[in-house]
Amino acid sequence: MSEDTIRLVTIGRVIHRRWRLLTVLAVVGALVGFGASVVFPPRYTTSASVLLSGQWEERELLTQTAIATSSVVVDRAADRLGWTAVSGNELRERVTATAAEGNIIKISGTADTPEHAQRLADQVAEEYVAFAARLAGDTTDPDVATRPEALRKLVVQTSRRITELADAADPGQSVESVQGRTELEKLRTSLLEAMEKLEQVDPSLNKANMVVMGPAARPAGEAPPTRTQFVAAGALLFFLLAVIGHLAAARVSRRPRTEPEMAAALGSPLLGSVDVPGERRARRPRGRGPGAWTRWLLGVDTRWDTPTPQASDGEAGRQIRYRRVCARLRNQLPATRRQLLAVVPDDDDTARRAAERLAAEAGGDPLLRVVELSVSRPLVPDRATESGAVVVIGAGSRTAAELAGIAEACADAGHDVVGIVIADTVRVRTTRSAGAPPEGTVPAVAVGADTGGGPA
Repeated sequence: MSEDTIRLVTIGRVIHRRWRLLTVLAVVGALVGFGASVVFPPRYTTSASVLLSGQWEERELLTQTAIATSSVVVDRAADRLGWTAVSGNELRERVTATAAEGNIIKISGTADTPEHAQRLADQVAEEYVAFAARLAGDTTDPDVATRPEALRKLVVQTSRRITELADAADPGQSVESVQGRTELEKLRTSLLEAMEKLEQVDPSLNKANMVVMGPAARPAGEAPPTRTQFVAAGALLFFLLAVIGHLAAARVSRRPRTEPEMAAALGSPLLGSVDVPGERRARRPRGRGPGAWTRWLLGVDTRWDTPTPQASDGEAGRQIRYRRVCARLRNQLPATRRQLLAVVPDDDDTARRAAERLAAEAGGDPLLRVVELSVSRPLVPDRATESGAVVVIGAGSRTAAELAGIAEACADAGHDVVGIVIADTVRVRTTRSAGAPPEGTVPAVAVGADTGGGPA
């Protein structure tokens, strides 16, 4: 299995086992986003389009967009609007211009109300057209307005005069007459070419005036980010941070995972592992006080990074595992020292159920007494008739420091830790044939020798 697949499975496990906590954090993030939307008031944006007729290159259009958002144009628009609550610098940040297809400049204005946004876009568009016209030389001066037509008339008159001079010249074929007519034709050609270049260089000669294509539309909705987007972004951000936090905590965790690691952390030999059928959690918190209820409601009273329970190999297989652990205890202890404490954490249901069944399967040999202790402040009863202790721990449920604390508590009470038993949660089959006992029940075991004459 690739690392990506494992990572996706891990994320799915976090969401499945921590959905209550993730839901609460998402709601908190949504409230934070709502608060941010109150701090940042809504904005409205609209655009006014200005048509530039004629032939325009891309770099010329970019120049026009820069002119439309220049301080000269925006400051003149601000003077016409007369908004005292908005400074010129802030107004320049609210105006943008882009070049669209078809030689169109779109001027966008953003304001706190739809009416202000519409007025801002229209006013900036008008000031831009007026300023661009003055730059291009399109003024009300009659001499300047008639200058292109006067130049064309002068070129036509000069061309006619050149033709008359050519006709009045000596029609002969002398060298002087041919050279004169040639020079006149060159002069006329140069004059026409100069006029064409002049029209190409001066935009006022080949480009018509700019036209505002109607007033800007009044915006019907808020400009992004809207309040809904703030709320959704806050919920999504808190959700992702919670998932990343779970993954980071599992990454840096030094919790023993394998059976040899847990035995080494406890400092005792491994007696074996037993299986405990999985069951639904009790509908009550573990422990007392508001903290226990809060952990229970959020679903953080159990670990999320424990492995997914494997399928059970049947009641017979589970019973064999328990009996093998009991056999190892008998082989390890003399007959006179077979009274032991089965120490389990008070918040580990899997370990408690395993210890209770282990005591039942032992049948008094060895005699096991199940005791629970708090992992935060471990305390084991003092030694009486017991000759040692067996620690029963759920797989991957404790840190190395917690296991060392349990071993120290047993040593303080005068108990030697004879071994550790790992309890694994397994999945059992829910369907069964008619007349068959349930999968999770313990079959009755006869005590005594089988004489062969009948049931014991």
